[in-house]
Amino acid sequence: MSATLTSTPADDGYRMPAEWDAHRGCFLVWPERTDNWRLGAKPAQGAWRTLIETIAEAEPVTVLVSARQYAVARGLLPDHVRLVETTTNDAWVRDTGPSFVVNDAGDVRGVSWSFNAWGGLRGGLYFPWDADDLVGPKICDLERVPVYRPDLVLEGGSIDIDGEGTVLTTEECLLNDNRNPHLSREQIEEQLHSHLGTSKVIWLPRGVFLDETDGHIDNFARFAAPGVVMLTWTDDESDPQYERSAEALTILERETDAAGRPLRVVKIHQPGPLTFTAEEAGGVDSVPGSQPRVAGERLAGSYVNSYLGNGIVVLPVFDDPHDAAAVAAYQELFPGRTVRTVPGREILLGGGNVHCITQQLPAGH
Repeated sequence: MSATLTSTPADDGYRMPAEWDAHRGCFLVWPERTDNWRLGAKPAQGAWRTLIETIAEAEPVTVLVSARQYAVARGLLPDHVRLVETTTNDAWVRDTGPSFVVNDAGDVRGVSWSFNAWGGLRGGLYFPWDADDLVGPKICDLERVPVYRPDLVLEGGSIDIDGEGTVLTTEECLLNDNRNPHLSREQIEEQLHSHLGTSKVIWLPRGVFLDETDGHIDNFARFAAPGVVMLTWTDDESDPQYERSAEALTILERETDAAGRPLRVVKIHQPGPLTFTAEEAGGVDSVPGSQPRVAGERLAGSYVNSYLGNGIVVLPVFDDPHDAAAVAAYQELFPGRTVRTVPGREILLGGGNVHCITQQLPAGH
């Protein structure tokens, strides 16, 4: 069992690296909930398979999978993808898994935040979530790295890091009463800095319109490099997303990062707007305590919800007129990486996308 540490990463000389730094591997969790993934989760599993095969070309991949689905996943996935039988509640490892930190010697440790399914009994998306709250420590055990367990409800998708001291997040999520109502903004900032090794938080008011996670930053605005932020955008001023993106743009263009650099903002137009079809909504089991799916309901589609792997960037696309512009923007933002596209709609139907279902393990030693 990995040691549970009582100090903080910052005190011990650790910091969270940027996602574009080298990885030792990537974690995913195999989807199977029929009250979130339509048609017995088979279309979602097909999307996972494509994503896993893509990432596994660039770095080792580990998939956590239940005993019920182990044989199914083993039969669908390449032999070089590691499967580990693990109990989970759902497949959002970005939010349930650990945020890894490193020191200057290349040692790796994990930060396992508290998880309450994006709101607990005050707006959470499913119940129970106890198995997902243990995913972080389990992954740290698997990798034999010590783990910090701060008393802070936080999902990995609610923060974005430039690796040089700056955190991006939203007030809509981190200041939501259903996460840490006993903590002030200043106290939450202190927790972030002590567990991420950072020194500045940039707060954006809101995230993507109707995002079930209460406005996760990884679906809205993310660092593409130090001093460079990609922002979900729409040119349609009548779209509810426009006001959210415009207010974020105003803040970002006035801000500097922890190193004092002004930020360059790259707008990436959202897909759609996209909505559930009747067939998609009807394919999800209706179960008390889970999020209902309704035909015509808007989806929180975004091209910002991508994964930066070793030498690649994996971008979800939606068979949408804006796909080509998103690919072109990524090619310009990440000239040293190959842009690989994967179908994003099935993942989006469950409430997130590529970044939400992946968790990188830094290279370390």
